[in-house]
Amino acid sequence: MYVIRLADGTLRVPRSLTSEDGRLIGNAYVDVEPGDPDYDRWLTESLTEEELAERRDRWQEDDEKLEREFLAFRAEQSQGEQEPERG
Repeated sequence: MYVIRLADGTLRVPRSLTSEDGRLIGNAYVDVEPGDPDYDRWLTESLTEEELAERRDRWQEDDEKLEREFLAFRAEQSQGEQEPERG
């Protein structure tokens, strides 16, 4: 989860809620507005919604490329196993 900087300057900061024994109950975002004591700390880590969308698109493209490379490798390995050994 990422800190998202909205157009009005509000930051959406991820927060996790856990039970007393440490089990994860849920993940959510909380809004942190300019003037909040933690605002400057989170601002340096924030991405705009557009930057986040660009990252997601890039990751998806990279994942698809990696999957194609893996499938080609696996097909190549399968062909090698079907050929009889010589010797």
